[in-house]
Amino acid sequence: MPKIKSHRGAAKRFKATGSGKIRRNKAFKSHILTKKSIKRKRGFRQSGIVSAVDTAAIKKMLPYL
Repeated sequence: MPKIKSHRGAAKRFKATGSGKIRRNKAFKSHILTKKSIKRKRGFRQSGIVSAVDTAAIKKMLPYL
C-alpha cells in the first residue's frame, strides 16, 4: 500500500505538541498593525491550540502528525 500524502498547506501551519494536541499560530498579525494595540499584538506571538471540533479534520490532512 502506498504512503498517504500530507496536505502541504496544513503541514506548514500545524505542529503536534508532546501530548498530541495540535498547535497553531494566531491570525491577524501580518499587516494593518498600526491600529492594533501593543497588548493585542503581543498576544498574537503566542501559539494557540486547535479546538477539539477541528482536530479530526486536521489529523485527516496530516496522517503522520
